Amino acid sequence: MSLPLPAPTLDHVVINTRDRLDEGLEQYRRLGFTMTPRGHHSLGSMNHLAIFGTEYLELLAAGTGATRRPDIMQSPAGLNGLVFGTDDSAAAYAAVKANGVPIDAPMEFTRPVQLESGTRDAVFRTVTLVPGTVPAGRIYFCHHFTRDLVWRDEWRHHANGTVGVTRAVIAAQTPDAPGAVFSRMFGSDAMRPIRGGERLVVGLSAFDIVTPNEVAVQFGDAAPGGDGRAQYMAALTLRTRSLAMVRAALHAGGIEGVRDEDDRLVVPAAQAMGAVLEFRE
Repeated sequence: MSLPLPAPTLDHVVINTRDRLDEGLEQYRRLGFTMTPRGHHSLGSMNHLAIFGTEYLELLAAGTGATRRPDIMQSPAGLNGLVFGTDDSAAAYAAVKANGVPIDAPMEFTRPVQLESGTRDAVFRTVTLVPGTVPAGRIYFCHHFTRDLVWRDEWRHHANGTVGVTRAVIAAQTPDAPGAVFSRMFGSDAMRPIRGGERLVVGLSAFDIVTPNEVAVQFGDAAPGGDGRAQYMAALTLRTRSLAMVRAALHAGGIEGVRDEDDRLVVPAAQAMGAVLEFRE
């Protein structure tokens, strides 16, 4: 018996830097993002975040020492995680499992956050699809128990004017394969056909699952290489308050190879740790 999934949103997207977090931090600062101080998860990974209005972009790395996460090092660099937000992780887990999608049990972890008033632990519970269910990357839900420690106003202001993530693009030789997984998760009414594939609509964001040829049509040589993979995450569309702000930030950062068009600016994957960044107003 199927169960309705509690209405999700986009929570965040993940750029896997593997063991190159310092490089990723410097590059995303050059791209005009305000990045949070380095965070260290109780799971062993570490990160920096670019916080937007209702979601964020995460630069993730494997961590160091005995707690280093091998799964991050075994995953490809670049855009490698799409994370949906939920306020009821138990219900999300039950619904996804009942709808026939392989999913792991909820897992809770923490990350210390340093504030002027002292250190507090940000607390999260995640529910993750079994690895390989969507070979393009990691798909999971995140339940925040301490949202005030993540969405802080001092981290939401970016030189490039970014205010949100409006789209993620997945390349798939056969788009209906991951599309079928999303249809079972979110319901067939959340899916619609588009040129070259299918679109999932969740909250205010779209997730386009299209052929590599369609990715090439949209982004040309700015797109990342698939490295022989049948599925991979390729691009993000970011909403900015002003393309002029993006131009100024990219110029100041010395970012090369940017496609400057009337209605968008496209940063090549090679300049953004493996993910195309498309800026639109």
